[in-house]
Amino acid sequence: MRLIAKPDRNSPLHDAMMPVAAVGVSLLICAILILLAGANPIEAFGIMISAAFWGKFALTETLARAAPLMLSGLAALVAFRTRFWNIGGEGQIIVGAMAAAWIGALSLPAPLFIPAMLVGGALAGATLAAVPASLKTRFGVDEVVCTLMLNFIVMYLMQALLSGPWKDPVTGWTNSPSILPAAEFPILWKGTRLHLGVLLAFLSVGVISLIMKRTTFGLSMKIVGENPKAARHAGLNVSRVTLLAALLSGALAGLAGAGEIGGIQFQVIASISSGYGYAGIVVAMLARLSAVGIIPAALFIAAITTGADEMSRQTGVPFFIADAMQGICLIAVLAAMMLSRYRIRFRMSPESKATP
Repeated sequence: MRLIAKPDRNSPLHDAMMPVAAVGVSLLICAILILLAGANPIEAFGIMISAAFWGKFALTETLARAAPLMLSGLAALVAFRTRFWNIGGEGQIIVGAMAAAWIGALSLPAPLFIPAMLVGGALAGATLAAVPASLKTRFGVDEVVCTLMLNFIVMYLMQALLSGPWKDPVTGWTNSPSILPAAEFPILWKGTRLHLGVLLAFLSVGVISLIMKRTTFGLSMKIVGENPKAARHAGLNVSRVTLLAALLSGALAGLAGAGEIGGIQFQVIASISSGYGYAGIVVAMLARLSAVGIIPAALFIAAITTGADEMSRQTGVPFFIADAMQGICLIAVLAAMMLSRYRIRFRMSPESKATP
């Protein structure tokens, strides 16, 4: 068996149907898992959809969970477009959250709180992403290992702060000090958790789409990602483009962390990210590295996580079916992308041909 590259490009319809097919495959496999757990898959999926979209609270909760997924998905998209395999979104979200929480507890004029938290979160994420990017461009260090290990370093740093300087001396709770009321993001729909950060996430999708399609930097990222050698021959500074893309990627992830502090948690807790950095990779791949596709992909993943809790309560199916669905989606998308570019050819060995 061997893979042979297809000579022709796929049609736009074929490319658009790939993530749909991947989602269908993941739902089918998860239906089998739900059956094995002793529940009705149709009923379970119905509960999941209802809990994610039916009613004011369900819809706004899904949108609130989709916001950090959009930003972490955009972070992965920008990095992957330049072949900078940033697996460090989780750590960049955490440092963005810590920076925003620190700024939100300072004595600042009220109008400066939200801009300062957003800028601080973005700068913290970009600074962390600059470390593996610089190591890759200067010394050829593998960014996958570097960004992944930085996730654990940041996580342990956060736990050290929560168990030390930030620990509440009275209650002993391992939470950071709460941000001031003036630093909390405005609520867009009264009685819900739909905050300003959700709107910023949607706006970020538009901005990144514009950068990717309408700017020289976006074109440079595409060229560097598709063929670094050709980019060098064309006069592009590949190291510079890679570093800038990594900084933008880290800034987007840091914004996701700032949004969680300003709009949802209002303080750093041990589970501040909830795996948004890793889920962002799934979002980016489901979107096929398209900025516009980030929105439906993030909403899909957010609906899974929002609805899985209610589905678990009503059917007894473990909540972790949501994690399984995300993983299956990623594998299905990667397989679909491979099959769209290559044909599988089975070739008999010379020994088998010689056998009468």
